[in-house]
Amino acid sequence: MAQSLQQILDERMKAAMKARDSRVLNVLRAIRTKVQTEQTSKNFSGVVDDALHLKLIAAYVKSMSSAIADFQKGGERGADMIEQLRFEIAYLEEFLPKKLNEADTLALVKAALDETGASSMKQLGQVMGTIMKSHRDQVDAGLVRKLIEDALPQ
Repeated sequence: MAQSLQQILDERMKAAMKARDSRVLNVLRAIRTKVQTEQTSKNFSGVVDDALHLKLIAAYVKSMSSAIADFQKGGERGADMIEQLRFEIAYLEEFLPKKLNEADTLALVKAALDETGASSMKQLGQVMGTIMKSHRDQVDAGLVRKLIEDALPQ
């Protein structure tokens, strides 16, 4: 029987403790805290399963990605933190579903443009909605938006 994501994260946390690997330990503790916070929130009525872990890991990666941009504005002072954030993102991306590459995403954009008949930037939201409805976990929304903007006339 395959291990749950919770079991994998627990095993990695134990290994990181034994190896005294503080970088990995910090990432795993952050995810564990996110899960516990979600679990104890008053609107939580579900179960702690792989889907919840994936949702929280994806949200954490997204917030760390935006934090990198903020630290880059700080110049040299933020360099160490940027390195740590990049490490955390790379470590956690292993658990997330793989995203389509740019060529495959472009094919989806072209299909959505044909399907919706979009011909101007005013219809960007309609095209985005078509793609995200059926491929939310497979594509990077920022890339989809950029490709649609490139394909549609201003």
